[in-house]
Amino acid sequence: MATAIHPTAIIDSQVSLGEEVIVGPYCVIQGAVTVGDRCHLKSHVVLQGPLVMGPDNVVYPFAVIGEQTQDLKYVGEPTRLEVGARNCFREHVSVHRSTAVDGKTIVGNDGNFLAYSHIAHDCVVGDHVIFSNNGTLAGHVHVDNHAIIGGLTAVHQFCRIGQHAITGGCTKIVQDVPPFMIADGNPAEVRGINKVGLERRGFDSDALRALRECYKLLYREGLNTKQAVAMIQERYAEHAVVEHLCSFVASSERGIIR
Repeated sequence: MATAIHPTAIIDSQVSLGEEVIVGPYCVIQGAVTVGDRCHLKSHVVLQGPLVMGPDNVVYPFAVIGEQTQDLKYVGEPTRLEVGARNCFREHVSVHRSTAVDGKTIVGNDGNFLAYSHIAHDCVVGDHVIFSNNGTLAGHVHVDNHAIIGGLTAVHQFCRIGQHAITGGCTKIVQDVPPFMIADGNPAEVRGINKVGLERRGFDSDALRALRECYKLLYREGLNTKQAVAMIQERYAEHAVVEHLCSFVASSERGIIR
């Protein structure tokens, strides 16, 4: 199938379209934008560059990908957004470019971004993530692979969401969410491990058992974070998931949700 552009679409001369791209009615693509093969822009989509979008992305009506940051420090530099492959951006999703020239906003592969979700400037979003409706990231947030952002979750700038973590609906995140955990509430608390999600993704019973014990030491034994991590490393260091959890906690700059 050849690339198809609806006659009502407006496409800048700087734009590069891959093979078999579909650009629907009233789409606007401006600036230095590269759109990968087989991308489908449904209708009324806005792409603003500098933006590089990989293959097989689907963008639904009124989504805005690559507009300038809302950061008041921005003074018009040609900042960047990079989007991977096979993502789905539903209605009214917004993803913004970085604030500074030497930074960039990054979205990985195979993400599912539901209506009205927002990724702000300088965020780094991994692979296989799900953002439920109105899931919102402030600037400089990192979301690791396989994380799920619940509906109406709001994440404070510079926070991290660990891999395979999930946040509940209407959750307020102001510190890092450790990997493999469930965070819920306003203010957020860690409620337990993401057992169902981990089982669905093939984690074995030994890994789940070790993570449950880690959760107890971090959140139920009255230990401070340093004490809990030391005890976790002493008892369960042979598990790869535990090593990753401890590394995440130790590297946290804002501290983990307690």
